[in-house]
Amino acid sequence: MKSILKKSIYMALLGSVLAFAGCSDLEPKDYSDINPNIFPKNEEDVLSLVNGAYYTFRSDWFDGMFANDDRGIMFINDLTTEILTSRGNWMYNVSTYNYFPTTVDVTRIYYSNTDYTHTNGRKADGYANDVSSCTYLIDQIQNIGFLSDETKSKYLAEVRCARALTSYMLYDMFGPIVIAPLEMLKNPTTSKPVARATTEEMVRFIEEDLKYAAENLPNPSEAEYGRFSSGLARMLLIRLYLHESKNDKSYYDKVEAQAKELMEGGYGYSLAASYPGIFEVGGQGKDNKELIWEIPVNNEALHSWNDWPGTVLPADFGWAGMTGYRTVTSTWEFYNSFEENDTRRTYLLAEYTNKNGELITRENNTSMSRGPIPLKYGPDPNYNSNGGKHQADIPIFRYADVILSRAEALYMKNGSSASDKQQALEYLNVIRRRAGLLDLAYSDIDTEEKFVKKLLLERSHEFWCENGQYRADLIRLGQFEKHAEILGTSGVPEYKELFPLPNIVITDGQGLVLQNPGY
Repeated sequence: MKSILKKSIYMALLGSVLAFAGCSDLEPKDYSDINPNIFPKNEEDVLSLVNGAYYTFRSDWFDGMFANDDRGIMFINDLTTEILTSRGNWMYNVSTYNYFPTTVDVTRIYYSNTDYTHTNGRKADGYANDVSSCTYLIDQIQNIGFLSDETKSKYLAEVRCARALTSYMLYDMFGPIVIAPLEMLKNPTTSKPVARATTEEMVRFIEEDLKYAAENLPNPSEAEYGRFSSGLARMLLIRLYLHESKNDKSYYDKVEAQAKELMEGGYGYSLAASYPGIFEVGGQGKDNKELIWEIPVNNEALHSWNDWPGTVLPADFGWAGMTGYRTVTSTWEFYNSFEENDTRRTYLLAEYTNKNGELITRENNTSMSRGPIPLKYGPDPNYNSNGGKHQADIPIFRYADVILSRAEALYMKNGSSASDKQQALEYLNVIRRRAGLLDLAYSDIDTEEKFVKKLLLERSHEFWCENGQYRADLIRLGQFEKHAEILGTSGVPEYKELFPLPNIVITDGQGLVLQNPGY
């Protein structure tokens, strides 16, 4: 990892440190000639560096982890489920589980030394280095003498939340990562290869960051729109604990505790009245109490955009002046899994009228025969004048996830009682009622197999094309390979539940960094 680590040591201090989109009182600043011994010198400098920690999470095709297009992690993860599919190039290979250490469009998420270089000189090198950058920045902030303890704790909490979010997403996709020690980051010229963390070390690393963040980040009501809050830290703890529940059901107790805290602890969350409205222009913002964390878009400084409609719409699409370059479709298996009046299917389009006024359906169009259009977002009258960028901000985590997570924990935990299971059913129905559906009966979930089937159905219908975590849901509940068979790919080996590391990481590891089993 030596050559990789050396590229990341000073990212927190060197290069372009950009003001976050939600922070209106800071302009982007270029710190290309920073001397770490004299910078930062005031709180404004520190805030600029903290803002830089958000850079990873932009929605930018070039190097945004949550890019709302074919370069983001949601796209890759959902391609391995019934939500998305493709008939072309690397996307087809991913959708048929043919990904390997040489599949650079997947492995670049972890690290790449051959990916694009931006016109500003910044290289898209994956996200493992961003963990090291946060580690280095945390040390810088801890050693600042001019900040009050309260202010320092808040800034540290933001950076630790950023480190945990990056670490969790990489851990979820690739398994335990290489965690560079601080001393190595401070002395890169003497660095040596470091082995990947163990599972226990990985979980502890993420958990400690998130617990600190949960205690020191502001309440959602006080957090600036688009910035991290204590609510997000607890939501990420839920996702981490769910991840670990596959092999240790005692983690469900932790899931239940965090979900209960978010639902009853004064965080102010509630379901929005309309599911489609969450994804329409004007449906986001501080007034939407369902949003735990979202990415503000239409920001020129950060190049953060909502490119999803352009990614999935056909060129001849004639609705609301919107068009695109369709790279993927959904699947008819997914479309047909919805009940007829489910409002969550509103922007999963089974047909459309083209620019010539012709109705295009699966019966008269080859592309539509492969699957419906996973538009997700509603009409945007300014789509064309805005350069093909949708104006809706991008929800990443929502309160609906808390409710469904609590349902799962209540039902699946060790010693679950009849009362627990009845409450789990009620939480499923809370989600269904918002979608315009009738309640499930207890007979629909009276066995674990039935419950898991209904839970996964609700999760896929609720979170399609959002954060890509449905793949993790399938894996956790033992349904990943079974769903592959439903989609026509039989014999998918269990090792495909993890993506492979890039070959260069193995080479640089000099025998200490081992590839995921099966590759």
